[in-house]
Amino acid sequence: HELQRFAENTLEYVKREADLIFAPIVLPKLHTSFAGRHALVVVRGLDYKQDLRVLRSYIREFRPVLIGVDGGADALLDVGLRPDIILGDFDSVSTKAMDVGAEHVHHVHPDGRNPGYDELQVFGKDYVELVVEGTSEDAAMLLAYEAGAKLIVAVGTHDTMVEFLDKGRAGMSSTFLTRLRLGPMLVDAKGVARLHEPTVRRSDLIALVVAAFVVMLVRVVSTG
Repeated sequence: HELQRFAENTLEYVKREADLIFAPIVLPKLHTSFAGRHALVVVRGLDYKQDLRVLRSYIREFRPVLIGVDGGADALLDVGLRPDIILGDFDSVSTKAMDVGAEHVHHVHPDGRNPGYDELQVFGKDYVELVVEGTSEDAAMLLAYEAGAKLIVAVGTHDTMVEFLDKGRAGMSSTFLTRLRLGPMLVDAKGVARLHEPTVRRSDLIALVVAAFVVMLVRVVSTG
């Protein structure tokens, strides 16, 4: 029953809004560069804490652009990472997250709806607007995609049919279509964690050799 409802809703959404989902997007002016880089989109959803923990080595090696979707910004801070961009309607972002120096992107809908506008005024921070249909997590992925990210890794987002059906709301149709648009550019954090094995960097090896040499030198001097 839920699958039938989801399929019907998706088809109806395609009739009404597909041109908005697949149309070119006018990007706001950002200081953060995506060209040739990975982007990590963090939503405070299912298993986000565990995903961030297992992605630590991946983040150290690839240094992706870190995008916190609303409360996802605080999720990044909780594991010692600073978001480069905070995007959404800013209804669940802490004052601490707003003060870390990230760029702020307000998600505005093409019909003029701009939830979170009042919250942004209270924060008193500079921000730019991204006008696109869908949820804020959709908007974050589309921003990274259109800005030239090489790969988009999703943390805590909805990526399986079970999650789409469990969410049980009309907005999930746009999420489904967004994933169709991104195609193989988008991967889930769990897949990255399984495929990515930490590698020993040359700088780490050099540091280890230097440290060992210093220890040996100190022992020789002290015994001499």
